[in-house]
Amino acid sequence: MSSLVQSVDWLAIAPPTITAVVGLVVLVADLFVDERRRALLGWVSIAGLAAATLLLLPLSDGDRATFCLTGDPRLCSYTVDRFTLVIQLLVLLGALLAALLSVTALKDARKGVPEGEFWFLLLSSAAGAALLPASRDLATLVVALEVASLPAFALVGIRHGDRKSSEAALKFFLSSVTATAVTLMGISFVYASTGTLYLLRIADRIQHVDGQLHTLAQAGVVLTLVGFAFKTAAVPFHFWVPDTYVGAPLPVAAYLSVVGKAVGFSGLILVTVVALPSYSDAWGPALAALAALTMTVGNVGALRQQATRAYSAVRLLAWSSVGQAGYLLVPIAAAAYSRDAQKSIGSTVAYALMYGAVNLGAFAVAALVGRARTLNRITDYRGLYASHPLAALLLAFFLLCLAGLPPGIIGLFAKVTVFSAAVDAGLGWLAVVMAVNVVIALFYYLQWTALLFRAPEGEPEKQRVPAPLTAAIALTAVLGIALSGAPQLVLRFSATALF
Repeated sequence: MSSLVQSVDWLAIAPPTITAVVGLVVLVADLFVDERRRALLGWVSIAGLAAATLLLLPLSDGDRATFCLTGDPRLCSYTVDRFTLVIQLLVLLGALLAALLSVTALKDARKGVPEGEFWFLLLSSAAGAALLPASRDLATLVVALEVASLPAFALVGIRHGDRKSSEAALKFFLSSVTATAVTLMGISFVYASTGTLYLLRIADRIQHVDGQLHTLAQAGVVLTLVGFAFKTAAVPFHFWVPDTYVGAPLPVAAYLSVVGKAVGFSGLILVTVVALPSYSDAWGPALAALAALTMTVGNVGALRQQATRAYSAVRLLAWSSVGQAGYLLVPIAAAAYSRDAQKSIGSTVAYALMYGAVNLGAFAVAALVGRARTLNRITDYRGLYASHPLAALLLAFFLLCLAGLPPGIIGLFAKVTVFSAAVDAGLGWLAVVMAVNVVIALFYYLQWTALLFRAPEGEPEKQRVPAPLTAAIALTAVLGIALSGAPQLVLRFSATALF
C-alpha cells in the first residue's frame, strides 16, 4: 500500500513561508523591544521581504510542485510555474516597497499606530498574497485569499481614534466579507457537482456533469466569478475603493492598489482559464462587459474629481486604479475567445507588472508631498518641480506611463499589448471602448502632470527626504525606466506559455 505521507518541497514554498515566519518573529519581538528600538522591527520586516523575493531566483530553473495526491502526481495543491513566479515577484516587491513607505509613515505618525501589529499584519497579508498564485485547488485558493484579505482590513483601520480610517476599514470589511460568502457558495456548488476541489480535475469533470447537476454547476460558476469581481474592484463592486484608499494610511493604500489587485486577478485567472475553460462561453462575455464597464466608470470617476474643490490626489489614484482594473480584465475576457489563451493571460501579467511599478512610484511621491501637506490635495502638487525637481520629474514619468504616453514607453507597449489581445480575439467593440477610455484618462493624467511644472503660489517648501522614502522612489524609478528602455523584458511574458 502506498504511503499517504507526502514529502514537502521546502524550497518551493519558501517565499510565502519566510514571509509568514518573519511576521511571527516581529510580533513576538515587539513584546520585548523598548520604544527606542521599535523602528528595528520595520527593517527586520524589509529584510524578510527582500529574502523572500531573492528565494524566487532558485525556483526559476523549472516547474516544481508539492502537496500532491499520491495516486495522481499531476494533482497538486501547490505548484510553482512561470505564472506563480511572476505574480509572487509582483506581490513581494509591492509589499517591499509598501514597507519602505511605511517606515517613514510610522516614524512621522509617532503615536496612534502600533508598530509591531502593523508589521505583523503587513507580512501576514503578503504571505497569503504570495501563496495564492501557487494554489491549484479551491480550498488552498480560498485560504490564501482570506489570509491576504483579513489582515488588510485591520491595516486600513489601524490608526487609533481616526474616524475616517475606521469608516474605510468597515466599508472594506463588509464588501470583502460579502465577496467571500458569495465565492464560498459558488465553490461549494462546483464541488457538489464535480466531487473535487483540484482545478485540473474540475476542468475535466465539469464538462461531463449530468443533467440534474448541470444547473448547480452553472450557478457555482456564476457565483464564483461574482465573488472574484468584488476582489478585483470591478464595477459595480468597486464602491469601497475610493473611501478605503483615502481613509487608509497611504502605504496601505499603495499596497492595496497593487498587491490587492494581484491577488484578485491571479485568483480570477486560475478559476477561469485553469478550472473552467469549458465555460468560456459564459465567463467570456461577462468579463468583457465588466471590463468595459469598469474602465469607463473608473476613468469618468477620476475625471469627475476635478469638478470638486481641493480634490484628493489619493482619491484620484483610487479612481484611476479602478480604470486600470478594467484594462487588466480585457485580456482575461479575450482568453475565452482566443485560440491562444496563454498569450492573452500573458498580456494581463505584462500589464500588471507595468502598473505595479509605476503606480507604487506615484504613491511614493504622494507620500513625499503628504509629509508636508497632510490633506494631499492635487493643488498641493503645484510647483513641485521648484522644491523637489527630481521627484516632480519622476511623478510626471509615472503618470505618463499610466497614460500610455512617451517617454513612458512601457505603459504604451503594455496598453498596445492589451489592445492587441482584444482585437486578436475578435472583440473589436471592447478595443474601441478601451481606446475611448485611454483618451479620457489622458485628460486628468496630463492635467496633473502640467501642474507639477507651474509656478508655485508661494515660496517653494524644501524638505529633507528620509532615506526609506528615497529608496522607494528610486527603486520604482529604476524599474519603470529599465522597463521602458527594454520593454521586451515584460512583453516576453505575453508571447510564451505561463502555465
